[in-house]
Amino acid sequence: MRELSLNVMDVAQNSVRADAHLVTITVTDSDKSDSLIITIADDGCGMTEEQVSQVTDPFFTTRTTRKVGLGVPLFKLSAEQTGGSFNIESELGKGTVTTVTYVKSHVDMTPLGDINSTVSILIRCNPDIDFVFTRTTDKGSFTLDTRELRVVLEGVPLDTPDVLEWIEQFLKENTENIYGGAEL
Repeated sequence: MRELSLNVMDVAQNSVRADAHLVTITVTDSDKSDSLIITIADDGCGMTEEQVSQVTDPFFTTRTTRKVGLGVPLFKLSAEQTGGSFNIESELGKGTVTTVTYVKSHVDMTPLGDINSTVSILIRCNPDIDFVFTRTTDKGSFTLDTRELRVVLEGVPLDTPDVLEWIEQFLKENTENIYGGAEL
């Protein structure tokens, strides 16, 4: 994939298909440690040990609509090409945690892309699922937690246009703050 945010979308959609009620996405971007770490965790149905051992095989998929699953294997490959790492842990009935670490300065580093739009789209398309998105840099961090939004909104759906516009603006402004004024 041309942008890592698309890999995040793919893995988060796997969480949705796994009947997750909560999906947590964490992006830690550090110039000091020359790393980009992306973690996607869910409380979905989880996987067996056998499924976890096969998840990075492009010819393994739990979908019945096609015989290959390239999203996770490509995510893993993109990290390993930079000298980074890929880890997936899952427990049947409890959920899955995927952690991908990149060496930012490596020539094969794939751009993160528009992670804010990815999060916004996930919320828009899955308004009944809760998402917690945390973005951290060496200059600070912020969190968007749809569970907190639901309390404030008192029953107004997350996919209401005004709410979605607020979410997009919140993500944009806070990203600019933690990158020193320029959104990446």
